[in-house]
Amino acid sequence: MGVMSRRLPHPAAPARAALAAAAAFLSLASLAACGAQPAQGAAPPTTSFTENGVTVTLSVSDWQAPNGTVTAVFTPEEGFHLYSTDLPATGIEGVGRPTAVDVTGVLRAAGKLTAAAEVRTISLPGVEAPVPVYPDGPVTTTLPVRADGDGDATVLLGYASCSARDGCTIPVSDRPVQLRVSGGGLAFAAPRQ
Repeated sequence: MGVMSRRLPHPAAPARAALAAAAAFLSLASLAACGAQPAQGAAPPTTSFTENGVTVTLSVSDWQAPNGTVTAVFTPEEGFHLYSTDLPATGIEGVGRPTAVDVTGVLRAAGKLTAAAEVRTISLPGVEAPVPVYPDGPVTTTLPVRADGDGDATVLLGYASCSARDGCTIPVSDRPVQLRVSGGGLAFAAPRQ
């Protein structure tokens, strides 16, 4: 019967592999930190956070310096809806807050915020006027933007979610997400904790 042998890696092989992986990661990280524009066909810059029962995923697409589109996908917990982007800032009779996306810094809105969901109205106890909302579930909004040059920019987000069964979450107003415009590209800052 022959002896089975297994070849053991050279003792330096794991260290070399780790160094190569670290070098590749640092190269990509430095490009992102400098705001380098993604290669053709690369995924657009994206970030996300969850606050008060809603997960928001932000991306910048169609970037052809200095123009692009900020897309925000608002995903409330199951059974919850969001209020229309056309809701007044203080709601209807104090009820609700609009789904909102705005930009400041070197980015400017180059058009109106739109939502890819049908608005419906609901009647609420104690509120005389109908309240415009989106159906339960995710809502995708888009905002055309234009950069005034290189520098820092902030995307400001607002929303409130409600459920006919569970009530409403605390509204979120002007939730900032930082990004950097540089050399014709964009990069989101690390999400705040």
